[in-house]
Amino acid sequence: MTERRTPLEARPEPDQAPVTTGAPRYRRVLLKLSGEALSGAGGYGIDPEVLRDFAIELRDVHAAGCELALVIGGGNIFRGLTSGARVGIDRATGDYMGMLATVINALAMQDALEKLGVPTRVQSAIGLHQVAEPYIRRRAVRHLEKGRVVIFAAGTGNPFFTTDTAASLRAMEIGAEVIFKATRVDGVFDADPLKHPDARRFDELTYIDVLNRQLQVMDATAISLCMDNSMPILVFNLMRPGNIMRAVSGERIGTLVHGGRA
Repeated sequence: MTERRTPLEARPEPDQAPVTTGAPRYRRVLLKLSGEALSGAGGYGIDPEVLRDFAIELRDVHAAGCELALVIGGGNIFRGLTSGARVGIDRATGDYMGMLATVINALAMQDALEKLGVPTRVQSAIGLHQVAEPYIRRRAVRHLEKGRVVIFAAGTGNPFFTTDTAASLRAMEIGAEVIFKATRVDGVFDADPLKHPDARRFDELTYIDVLNRQLQVMDATAISLCMDNSMPILVFNLMRPGNIMRAVSGERIGTLVHGGRA
């Protein structure tokens, strides 16, 4: 598998043990990927090698017996809030355009997975019946039970909500045990590790810590939704090959965000 390269140097974690391939710790997970992760060093669009590398890792996770759902952002193509504002597009219209960008990424990932023999379904929160199923919770759960990967596209279907919020909502709806928030750095830090090499990584945080410190894990709406429903979030470095399998296997990587001890 081609080693991924990120255009930004992140502070590495300690050397990881070889990837384990035993029974996964988590039975059902939701993986949140940023759209930018698919663009590779180019910064825009979809890098086919990066897409294939991700698909290979997801195939291995699926083969280990984990029921896998995905939410992929659209920032590699169009970001509603910033891209729309820059060209004078109304916020709601810009958000709908961003939703369509997530559909493009979802279809690309579906194609890459199915070329590797992984049955995959795309469900869209807005009507695009020629290319994707409508989002139906019970159908999504049934797909997972039958061993299919499900990719949730078009966010929540509503403007003013991020794909992080969509990931939190879908994770709750399908009964996921954890949200994997895949990033370009090794977890959550007290400062930007790309700008501050001495930034300290947290092993664990509570939801309240994230909100009070305004740490850039997910937006406040997504964090609050997870807090209200006790949904843990594991933040880890997607750019390190094998980390998705390590996370599914229960290895201690990245930063775990949870409700704390009673």
